[in-house]
Amino acid sequence: MLLGATAAAFASLLFNLGLALQALEARKAPQSLGLRLGLLARLLRRPRWLLGQLLATVGVAPQVYALSYAPFVLVQPLLAVGLLALLAVGSRVFGEPVGLLAAGGVLGIVAGIALVAWGVPARVETHRGGFAVVAVIVAVMAGALAPLLLGRLGLARTTAVMIASGCGFAGTNIATKLLSDDIGVGHYLPASLWGVVGLLLGVVATITGMTAFQRRAATVVVPVTTSVQTFLPILLEPLFLKEDWASAKLHGIPIAAGTLLALAGTILISRTEAVARLAAAKK
Repeated sequence: MLLGATAAAFASLLFNLGLALQALEARKAPQSLGLRLGLLARLLRRPRWLLGQLLATVGVAPQVYALSYAPFVLVQPLLAVGLLALLAVGSRVFGEPVGLLAAGGVLGIVAGIALVAWGVPARVETHRGGFAVVAVIVAVMAGALAPLLLGRLGLARTTAVMIASGCGFAGTNIATKLLSDDIGVGHYLPASLWGVVGLLLGVVATITGMTAFQRRAATVVVPVTTSVQTFLPILLEPLFLKEDWASAKLHGIPIAAGTLLALAGTILISRTEAVARLAAAKK
């Protein structure tokens, strides 16, 4: 489990550094391209944005590895650990001291993950029936796609765009979990299908996420998108996975408390000026 946890933290670092690079180019793109494939086409021609995408893509490998060795409910909160690296780099780059807000965020994430790690059940997760799994993916996909459809009618509000981006990346995390499990048992065709689903959701989430950075300050965008993509899969997990909850300590109370602590810490860290400015590539 330690190997899996380390891999998840490394994946989070790559994801967050990639986001910082991509946000810089997104803020330079015309807002008229928001919620359109043209935005992605433009960004694909920017070397710095491509480097950010490369980091995010490479991060999928340690995420898959992590899911092979550690429980899903532990890997997901660990995907917020990269924010601690952004805090350290941002504070150094912008010369800002780590205040009470940031310290509380660090404490929340570290203590929350420690509680989850202590309380997790034995890793014997199995998928629920095909209908349940597909229903979860379809629901998350609907949330991710909604702004693209509403945008044509001029009804896509920025808050909905941010939440949709989080839903899209939450869907990629769920698809990555399903892919990892299928690879582990030699079901390579379903694994390939989950890979395609994850890729499509990632593209949609990238378009909405970059649009959100065009419209709102990073101190708003980063907490919303990071919280949704990290913790929504945990809420949905009982719907698509079976866990041996009988082996969880104290009837799962440490997991619930740790998840809430990590969520609170994530919001606090993301709202610090150093992290927000770095994530949005602001000087």
